[in-house]
Amino acid sequence: MLPDTLKVKLQYILPKHLLSRLVGFLASAKAGWLTTRLIELFIKQYNVNMQEAVKEKAEDYATFNEFFTRPLKKDVRPIDEDKDALIFPVDGAISQYGKIDDNQIFQAKGHEYSVEALLGGNKSLAKEFYNGEFMTIYLSPKDYHRIHMPLDGELTDMTFVPGELFSVNPLTTDNVPGLFARNERVVSIFETEHGKMAMVLVGATIVASIETVWAGTVAPRNQAVSHTRYTNDVEKIKLKKGEEMGRFKLGSTIVMLYQPNQIEFSNHQPGDSTRLGERCGTLK
Repeated sequence: MLPDTLKVKLQYILPKHLLSRLVGFLASAKAGWLTTRLIELFIKQYNVNMQEAVKEKAEDYATFNEFFTRPLKKDVRPIDEDKDALIFPVDGAISQYGKIDDNQIFQAKGHEYSVEALLGGNKSLAKEFYNGEFMTIYLSPKDYHRIHMPLDGELTDMTFVPGELFSVNPLTTDNVPGLFARNERVVSIFETEHGKMAMVLVGATIVASIETVWAGTVAPRNQAVSHTRYTNDVEKIKLKKGEEMGRFKLGSTIVMLYQPNQIEFSNHQPGDSTRLGERCGTLK
């Protein structure tokens, strides 16, 4: 077993992009019995609850990616329909949450990063979230990997931000400065009845791709910031609370940002499990 310090140091020198793209290629391969065996081993290793999945058997999946982004049976994740309910958008675990300190987001003890850096350097957009609220949720390998809307919203902007592909597990989060503002990510901005909301989907080591329901595969792309604005009636994308907005092919992290005085999170603790559809806060 490698010591934690060495595990972190290795991430700085490993060819993370090459490794991730290779794993992505293998995860999309239709390898018959080999794919089935790999899925079976993964289910056993991470104790995946397949009774919740539409397809319960490993042999029902043609590729590992198909298994990893498996849809769930109807009603296994009921959505809190209260009008004032802000819901968890994913299954996972809370990394951190709370108030944005001016323009700084808390990552872990001794580590913060700026809203501007997270959003790809957009100063004017970043200022709208100063002193607002944030929540960071980590998706482990066993989790359901589709991302849903925490409240109703209309998409206005999407930005792909190139970057590193460090792991986003708790060990790395505690030890790599500015992790979520360093890694490759997709930033989606929504207008809601409770101000602007940013949904930031953060890539990680061996995350083969990040997808949205309106644009398909967004990451990986070439190493340049790519921005799309959705402005006219033809392009309007409105999603209801609980609707799917994206997915990860292999695990990662999401960061949600809200403007000041628009929402209030319920009482949580870092490490608490999250369950899609359950209330995580209150809309003001």
